[in-house]
Amino acid sequence: MAQPRYVTDEAGKRVAVLLDIEEYEKLLIEAATKHPAVTALRNAPIDDEPFTEEDRKAVEEAEEDIRAGHIYSHEDVRQRILE
Repeated sequence: MAQPRYVTDEAGKRVAVLLDIEEYEKLLIEAATKHPAVTALRNAPIDDEPFTEEDRKAVEEAEEDIRAGHIYSHEDVRQRILE
C-alpha cells in the first residue's frame, strides 16, 4: 500500500485522504463484507420450507399494495419513527 496522502485545511489539520482507486475499492469491499447484516445473512440457515398457498397470497397482496401506491419511502418511515 502506498503512503496515504492527506488534504489539509488552512491550519494544517488533515481533513481528507487521497487513495488510488484500487485501494479505495478494496476498502469498500472489505467494509461491506464485514458489515453485521452481511455476516448475519451469510450465517443464516437455508430456508427449506415449501412456498405455500398462504405465502403466494401474501405476495400477491403485497404486489397489489405496491401497484395501488400503498408504499412508504425509507425517509417516510424514518420520519414517522423519529416523531
